[in-house]
This record gives sequence, structure tokens and C-alpha cells, in this order.
Amino acid sequence: TDRRRLKAVCWLHVLAAAGPWRGTWPETHPAAMRTTILATTCVVATAVSLRREAPAALVAQESVHNKTAARPCNCESVSAHWTGAAPRPSKCVFIDLGAADGNTFQKFISDGYGPVHNCPSGGDWEAYLVEANPRFEQNLKALEAQYPGKVHAMPSTAAYMCEATTSFFLDTTNHGQNYWGSSMSASHPDVVKSGQVKVTVPTMNVIRTVMEHTVQGDWVMLKMDIEGAEWDIVPCLAKSPYLGLLDAFYLEQHPRDWNPSTETTEAEMNSAKSYIQSRGVYMPDYFSQTFVHVNSTVVANGTHLGTD
Repeated sequence: TDRRRLKAVCWLHVLAAAGPWRGTWPETHPAAMRTTILATTCVVATAVSLRREAPAALVAQESVHNKTAARPCNCESVSAHWTGAAPRPSKCVFIDLGAADGNTFQKFISDGYGPVHNCPSGGDWEAYLVEANPRFEQNLKALEAQYPGKVHAMPSTAAYMCEATTSFFLDTTNHGQNYWGSSMSASHPDVVKSGQVKVTVPTMNVIRTVMEHTVQGDWVMLKMDIEGAEWDIVPCLAKSPYLGLLDAFYLEQHPRDWNPSTETTEAEMNSAKSYIQSRGVYMPDYFSQTFVHVNSTVVANGTHLGTD
């Protein structure tokens, strides 16, 4: 049958992926990357085909589970549809997830993450500011206008591991901390305190942003302060072949129960973080009161980004 032929072709790709490049990370070998993508696509297609023939009771059970999980979408760590950045000179790339009004970005350009003049290509840089709370849209757009071609504002957009739409709940009480409790979770303490006021926003795939806007040779900094959604994103990031594009990861981790829909256990989260660090990504202890705390010993490409 067609389905059997599809399965056979898939297995050939899977065997190829495990063959001459066994033990090679896909991002370091273009042929391995292509084979991995083909194998992944085939396996997904086969799974869809099999699902169509699954007993109705199992499909119904899966639907109930997905409804209960209430995640807007599932981990997408690689896709054949993504387009890598065109070749260009290296630079620092600062990706700010939970950008608020841009105060962490201001810390970045004020050397809070290390002297910007130490960035590649004579201190060149670019920044992506992602913030779901619509309160800060004008602030981020103003920064984009102030730094044309360098700052890319993504207001009213939630950082996540895939692309969909989601409910986003607003913190309306913590004025002194830039409403830092706003979250995708209705059970976040500050959201509950604020009466669970919600808006609907699109999600962006963090991994896709890294893949499409950075090149080898960049010094890529990812700051993540997103009130619980990290419990879904971090394990997905750890599985991605594009993890190797990251140099520094500033993660503020929140309690697991701030994300009641997550399927990630404490052990899985710890394992994902350990793996990310084992790949050479600088990952210090990090806490931001929406006003950044920075460890000043980052080293990029042999250049001290910490102190002069």
C-alpha cells in the first residue's frame, strides 16, 4: 500500500541519519542536517497516516488529553520550512523574551551584559524584543524607531516553542516592577490577584527566531523571563539542532505550578538545562526583577565581554 511504501522510505532516511554521520550534530554537517529533516518529516507523515487508521476511542482519548493540556501547540524544534539567515558579518544578537518596556535592552546597550564594543565587527549588534503584554507596544516601537535596522520589536507576541495563538493574562497590580507577573497561565499568582484579565496574542517560535536571524560567528544572547512558559520551551530548545547557535542563555526559572499545562517534570527540566550547558552555552544563575541582574564574566570568541 502507499502507507507501507511511505514507511519504507522513512526508514531509509532514518537509517541514513544514523549512518555515516552517527554521533555528528546536524548543525555541523549540512548533509546530516538535510537527512535529519527528511527523516523527521517522513516520520511525522507516517504518524499522521497511522493516526487516521487508529481506533476512534484512541483518537477521542488523545483529543481529551490535548484539551486538558491546553497548550496552544507542540514543540517544533526544527522545520524544513524555516529559512536561515543570509551570510553577513558577525555581530552580537540579543534576543529578549519578556522585554517589558525595553529596560533589559537598555541594560544590554549600556554594557550590562558586557561591553558592547567587544561585539564582533567592531561592536556591531542587533536586538529582538519580544513582549506579550500590549501595554508595552508603544515603548518597544519607539525603541525600534530610535535604532532603525538594529532593534526589531515584537510587541503583543508571546514567546513559545511553536506558532499559534494563545490567551495571555495580564498583571495589572505590580506597577513598580513593570507588571512582571503577566503570563500565559491563568493560575499565576499575580494574574489571579489581577482578576485574570486576558488578551489573545500570537505566539512566536523562539528556536525559529534563533535559526533565521543568527549566523555562525555571532555572539548570541538569549534572555528568557516569561513567567512559567520556560517549562515548555527549554526542553524543546535542548532537542533542537540549532542549539549550537546560542552562546549565552539568561534564564529566569519560575515555579513549575505557574505553568499547569506543562508536561515537563522537574527531572526533565534539570536534564535539559544540564544538556544545554554541556553544549558550551554559558548559563549563569539569573534573576531579573524586570530590572536585570547580570554576571559579568562572559567570554565571546576569545573576547572578554565582561569588564574592560
